[in-house]
Amino acid sequence: MTDPLHAELLKLAHEAARRAGELLRDGRPADLAVAATKSSPIDVVTEMDIAAEKLITDLISGRRPDDGFLGEEGAASEGTSGVRWVIDPLDGTVNYLYGLPTWSVSIAAEHRGETVVGVVALPMRGETFHAVLGGGARATGAWTGERELVCRPAPPLDQALVSTGFNYVAEVRDHQAEVARQLIPRLRDIRRGGSAAADLCDLAAGRLDGYYERGLHPWDLAAGDLIAREAGALTGGRPGQPPSWDLTVAATPAVFERLQPLLEDLGAWHD
Repeated sequence: MTDPLHAELLKLAHEAARRAGELLRDGRPADLAVAATKSSPIDVVTEMDIAAEKLITDLISGRRPDDGFLGEEGAASEGTSGVRWVIDPLDGTVNYLYGLPTWSVSIAAEHRGETVVGVVALPMRGETFHAVLGGGARATGAWTGERELVCRPAPPLDQALVSTGFNYVAEVRDHQAEVARQLIPRLRDIRRGGSAAADLCDLAAGRLDGYYERGLHPWDLAAGDLIAREAGALTGGRPGQPPSWDLTVAATPAVFERLQPLLEDLGAWHD
């Protein structure tokens, strides 16, 4: 039976993700106005991104005023309830900017420092993924139907389809491209989706065998990491460490056991 707090947090995360997704989908202007830049001119933050985070934080704080927040667009407060929301209001900003469908709203709820609820909505794909700690992962939508998520049976590494992402800073991207060049002959192929949250959900849904990336923030992976783990994936960072800025690896168990040390040997954690 679902913990009442977890059930409350899940319901609120679903509502916030749905409403933010509708705002982003329906309010996307033909000529996006850029509000700011991050690490380089390629990495744009749109006005819609900021508006979506405000919608999410206003909705949640209106219902649970004592909760804390950590958001990509600046939301940061400790709160006093023991619950903190980790929010990426628009994961896949460049996809969104170009009108590509793989962008997402990612909302996770932590309780006393542990992620207990994760919701990832992909409005243009008509899908929503969610997980509750210890309660499994599920998806609803046009592509998935409504079903429990279970990772694919693990193939040999040379038959594994693995996704990754690249940093927006050119020098870092060059190194990541070299790692990918060395990795490709050892896999079935590599994909580059453009949204870490979507990649983690696709792993959970059996559409990928693995995923890795360097340079992720907590809001990039909090919800997707829980969804992947509850679907049976293993997640981590460098060997013996949790997912972090240095490296995030997620895969079906047998693929993870071979992919993580290989990425360590190839220096995927290094700029």
